[in-house]
Amino acid sequence: MSSRGKLAKGSLYSVIAGVHGTRASPAVRVPMRWFRAGPSRPTDGVFRGLTDSRLSIPWIQAFRLQQEGQSLGLEEEHHRVRDLSPKKMSDSYHRVVLPLGQDPWLSDTYINASGHIRLGAIFMDLDALSGIIVYKHTGPRVTTVTAALDRITLSHPLTEICDLEYSGMVTYATGRSSVEITCKVARARGEGEPSKPEDVLLTCTFTMVALDPATRRPTNVPKLICSTPEEEAIFKAGEAKSMAKKETLKTSLLEQEPNDPESALIHKIWLKQLEYHDPKRGLRQPPNVVGMALTRLSTASIMQPQYRNRHQTMIFGGYHLKQTFELAFCCAASFAHARPTFISADPCTFRNPVPVGSVLYLTATVAYTDPPVLEEDGSQPKQKDPARPMTRVHVRVDSKVRDVEHGQANSTGQFNYTFSVPKDVKVLPHTYEEYMIYIDARRRVMMADVRRQQDDAELPEEEKRLAEEVNLTE
Repeated sequence: MSSRGKLAKGSLYSVIAGVHGTRASPAVRVPMRWFRAGPSRPTDGVFRGLTDSRLSIPWIQAFRLQQEGQSLGLEEEHHRVRDLSPKKMSDSYHRVVLPLGQDPWLSDTYINASGHIRLGAIFMDLDALSGIIVYKHTGPRVTTVTAALDRITLSHPLTEICDLEYSGMVTYATGRSSVEITCKVARARGEGEPSKPEDVLLTCTFTMVALDPATRRPTNVPKLICSTPEEEAIFKAGEAKSMAKKETLKTSLLEQEPNDPESALIHKIWLKQLEYHDPKRGLRQPPNVVGMALTRLSTASIMQPQYRNRHQTMIFGGYHLKQTFELAFCCAASFAHARPTFISADPCTFRNPVPVGSVLYLTATVAYTDPPVLEEDGSQPKQKDPARPMTRVHVRVDSKVRDVEHGQANSTGQFNYTFSVPKDVKVLPHTYEEYMIYIDARRRVMMADVRRQQDDAELPEEEKRLAEEVNLTE
């Protein structure tokens, strides 16, 4: 066989023929190099144990079907009879171990440059986990979307890099379209050995909504039944949480004006601003007080197919959540000129889906600081320990989406995160809109304080000390 024939059969070599003058140089065999060094992943960034059923077909195939006006396989489910018989909590239970302590290569995705856990990556995994859990409860013949994320707090911050256990189940479902899913991240123990309360890193609750694949309207799901007194207590807690959300919406600043103490506080802050700019007074705005408008950070990014969800045409909610968290972290760092430490994520809402190919705009703003610029009585609060200042920074991230032609924008959600920074810094609102953002964030922080006091009452003093001194989460 000639060398030409051998080259034609070989798949790992190519022929480069160079020309020098009028004579051709001999053929040279050059090994081909692949652009990808590691194994392919069906989704970008999500732990492989949570991606098994995420994507059913490649994007190019979904794109061609969409261009041809053909079904992506979801609408056919509309005509099938669904099983709506009640289900138990255990029916939807799912557990996955993230071998962070065993597999060093996972650090590329889950550990940041300072050696801390990337909580944004954890949040993205938790949304993927909730997607698996909700389909165990609803069955495959519906479309489910993430509607909200309840408060996330760190129960027992990590003090070492170790394997993590993701687990969760449906904890509240009345048979209507919404489903509450409670997820937990804990230090992983041996196979078959349940995690203990002191192992729990964080817990969070996702609210998922089931939609009809054809009409895109809410559709009923199986009702949840309780088998034990413990499950009954969990269900009642979910019911109370649902009622509390409805009451909170009634008192929202979009529905009612600020109450009397809040209105008085707004007036006092406004008077303080006048003092800062009054040439007849010696008082000037302190260097550690920053206008709210100066704290804003914005990003714009095109939504690529690799971040799509199992329904092919929309972006995975966990990726959206991760982007907002990391922008909030950057915003807090830019504001304080210090490294922030994550404290909590307050209730976040996903108002509209983010289509593949659209442009996502995120704007992060420091909405509130504690200690604040002024208390309700008009006094200026002081740091508890001036030698070691510590400030809580509440960051709000507003999200909207446009198509690539930059047509009408749609709000896709509001996300709220609280960090601590080792600085004495304060944010100062100026416009009426900024005052409303400030008051809304202040309410969230005050509600979080009530919950934190309840949680701290159950936490031993030794664990509190370790959480403050050695914390590998931020």
